[in-house]
Amino acid sequence: MIPMSLTENLQADLTAAMKAGDEVKKLTLRAVLTAIRTAEVAEGASGPLDDAAIQKLIATEVKQRTEAAEIFTDAGESERAAAEMAERDVLAGYLPEPLSADELEQLVAAVITEGGFSSRKDMGTAIKQVMARAEGRADGRTVSAAVGAALGRSDS
Repeated sequence: MIPMSLTENLQADLTAAMKAGDEVKKLTLRAVLTAIRTAEVAEGASGPLDDAAIQKLIATEVKQRTEAAEIFTDAGESERAAAEMAERDVLAGYLPEPLSADELEQLVAAVITEGGFSSRKDMGTAIKQVMARAEGRADGRTVSAAVGAALGRSDS
């Protein structure tokens, strides 16, 4: 059997959600499929997005929903925050398993050792290399904190 692309998987899950009457999943998947189509026809786009580009787009959508939920929570809008979190949870299922803290620490240590990074001046380059190796399995904020902590230890 030929493995389905991420877009095909999203479309199949949308159909299943519609048949099951799952409104949250249906609306969330429609929104992400629309975002994918918009990105595909955007000026300068080279046609259909590959799975890696779609995962990056989904990660952005997850981050937006997380931030919106925080804003709604701070504003006392718990129902809207819960709706954002439910959408985030639907989308998170299409992302690769995030790196554990230990895996991230090992990856950061390997990049710092291999790159010969020794001070906070090297932080930007180290973060870029860690993000490339993490392949979407860690967010920038977490990587930045881990690299900063590791380089801070090596400064001393």
